[in-house]
Amino acid sequence: MIDINTVQQEIIDEFSILGDDRESTIFYIMELGDKLPEFPEAEKVDENIIKGCQSKVWLTTRSEGERISFLADSNTDITKGLISLLIRVLSGRKAEEILRAELYFIERIGMGNIIGSQRSNGLAAMIKQMKRYALAYQSKTNAS
Repeated sequence: MIDINTVQQEIIDEFSILGDDRESTIFYIMELGDKLPEFPEAEKVDENIIKGCQSKVWLTTRSEGERISFLADSNTDITKGLISLLIRVLSGRKAEEILRAELYFIERIGMGNIIGSQRSNGLAAMIKQMKRYALAYQSKTNAS
């Protein structure tokens, strides 16, 4: 598996092709969300909703040995695209990798200019929740 920074650079490269075309960038983000695996309806419950997002975002995890996989969905296309980017970078990683990850790709692709302050707060909440899950897995593993 390629490292987190390599995945981030791939994302930066993809978005650089779009240049400053805000409309194309938003469309691309929504397209990425369409590629997320199907999220089970049974998992769309309140305890899986990320607090702090304007839209509804459901996030669950599965562990595969030492690695954590994320599955998510949202009721809005752009938010679904945003969480898909985070999943692309963080899913399939060990807890310590997720906790140490500095997600610089968000700033480098100019996401703050694209999504506005409300969605920026939601994006921060998504990252925080993913890191919380990683911390919980790490604590559980260390206690074993």
